[in-house]
Amino acid sequence: MEFDCLHGLFIGICTFLIIGLFHPLVIKAEYYWGTKSWWIFLIMGIAGCVASIMCENITISALWGVFSFSSFWSIKEVFDQRKRVEKGWFPENPKRKNK
Repeated sequence: MEFDCLHGLFIGICTFLIIGLFHPLVIKAEYYWGTKSWWIFLIMGIAGCVASIMCENITISALWGVFSFSSFWSIKEVFDQRKRVEKGWFPENPKRKNK
């Protein structure tokens, strides 16, 4: 049995892990840099798109695509995270002056 049939499962597991990684990244980015951190996720998303297009391996290309669009989705989540902080669901960074 070849491992080609496991590519879908591998991509699914990696997608789950990538999305799981972005959740705390968004929380930390908003805590330390506020909503100004959105451009970091934009750059990561663009870089992921470029990597996905340039990669010849279909599995790795798909994972770069998942990373890229998770980065783009995180832009929205940073602003949503700010609202969650304002509601008191998450702590606000007392050292950060700007909101």
